[in-house]
Amino acid sequence: MRTTSEKLTSSQPMFAAQTLVVAGIAWAVLALLFFLLFSVPESPGLGRPLWYSIGTLIFELAAFLGAAILCFRNWRSPQIVSGRNVWLAIGIGMLCYFLGGVLFGLWELYWNLAPDVSLGDFFYAITYIALTIGMVMAVSGRKLNLEVWQWAVLGAIALAGIALAYWLAVAEPIEVPEAASPQAIEQVASPATGSGTSAPAPAPASSTPQTAPDFILAIDQALTPVAVYVNLFYVIMDVLLLILATALLLAFWGGRFSQSWRMIAAATFSLYIADMWFKYADVRVANYESGSLLEVFWIFSAVLFGIGAVLEYDISTRSRSRGRRRGGSSD
Repeated sequence: MRTTSEKLTSSQPMFAAQTLVVAGIAWAVLALLFFLLFSVPESPGLGRPLWYSIGTLIFELAAFLGAAILCFRNWRSPQIVSGRNVWLAIGIGMLCYFLGGVLFGLWELYWNLAPDVSLGDFFYAITYIALTIGMVMAVSGRKLNLEVWQWAVLGAIALAGIALAYWLAVAEPIEVPEAASPQAIEQVASPATGSGTSAPAPAPASSTPQTAPDFILAIDQALTPVAVYVNLFYVIMDVLLLILATALLLAFWGGRFSQSWRMIAAATFSLYIADMWFKYADVRVANYESGSLLEVFWIFSAVLFGIGAVLEYDISTRSRSRGRRRGGSSD
């Protein structure tokens, strides 16, 4: 019969896991409510306020930083069954996405720049590479003895993902009519001066904030030529991660650790949804401004990665501790 201290010790990991899972779900729900309540501008054409953009960034950064910490906890634990290197790769991906978000926030919110490629894309690219490596290691550690219908599902999802990515890659960007441009709206809104002429439209150079350091502007100019290749890289990696997530879902379906890897697959699907929406809006929505409702799936992705790490850690530590108690009692 176990003592009271043993019962408390064995219940602590489960309690911690429940607490972390509930905290992650609560964070996702709060983020969803924030997006639902404030993502629609009060008046068309005014755009979203700065506080809303800062709020969405805080939700996203906190989620990815928390997921990175939880993944690194799995990496440091020798009890993790699925492999420590798997969680090291996923943790690096979460941390790099956090760093990329910090740089993106500086570019967009602090310096008010909107380049095609920023320094944050360097860390975003590492995120996709690290996630791909982690998922390949996870899939390679399992034998994919899939049935015919499972291979059919995997093939159908792969074809659908490739078709959508190709359509977005070849889609022509929406051209904003001159009358709908901010300069034209400003000219219409501005009353005529005494000479009968409206105020002149600002020069293109004036749209660049003076607070941005020269080396930041130099980085933007240097990265502009590779924007096409960076966007193509994202599309390819999104499709690859979608295929790997489906393979993970099928490989771990019904297994002992299926619950945690279902969360990882759902996290990858959420990342794919947010990325594809952003790509679609970038080419099909005129004057698109980040912060729309579907971008909440980036936060869902980070929360689900974190929940998957928590469930994996909880199952691994509890199963190993039970094994030690059984072994000790038989001596």
